[in-house]
Amino acid sequence: MNSKNQKTAPKTRIFIVDDHPMMREGLAQLISSQADMEVCGQAGNADAALENIKLLGPDLVLVDITLPGRSGLELIKDIHALNPAILILVLSMHEESLYAERVLRAGGRGYLMKHESPRKITEAIRRVVAGQIFVSENMSAKILEIFSGHHSQSAHSSVETLSEREFQVFQAIGRGMETKELAQHLHISPKTIEVHRANIKAKLRIKSIGELIRFAVRWVDAEKP
Repeated sequence: MNSKNQKTAPKTRIFIVDDHPMMREGLAQLISSQADMEVCGQAGNADAALENIKLLGPDLVLVDITLPGRSGLELIKDIHALNPAILILVLSMHEESLYAERVLRAGGRGYLMKHESPRKITEAIRRVVAGQIFVSENMSAKILEIFSGHHSQSAHSSVETLSEREFQVFQAIGRGMETKELAQHLHISPKTIEVHRANIKAKLRIKSIGELIRFAVRWVDAEKP
């Protein structure tokens, strides 16, 4: 058959969302070096990403969890609501055990740590494009257990059991936000913040606000790169 008549498979069009320009550039170079992938756009925050994703309609979005303004988790939900066919893969510095389940529940299709090799990153992209979920083997077993409802009772004292909103409040407490500032940041009332704090204390088995603040600060500090 004449080579001119042969159709080549279309490349996977990928949009990159990360607030670090050097990280975006490195990912763009990696993706562009693959015969079956191409970068169709980049953004450094959730709002710019969503606007461009609406216009460009990528096949897959690489998202970081930590973004200025609205979080990567919120962006994942927005992308999924905009077009459920757009695949989402998280590439983050944050510990997989705390975020992978939240990412999958929000509509993501996989979670990968930033320290993974370029080969692992391209493998994850291809597996997600092929219709698979991509997480580590350890996390895969844990998620199956969680989603089947058979996780152990001891997990109820863990940060992992907080709802997404409670988790946002917990993180903000650890960053030193006061109730009024936190209410404005999350666009909810101070009274609702108090309810969330009470629920967080109960789930983490913490008795006082002071103890909660100390625990949240230590947790946030431990999560810093």
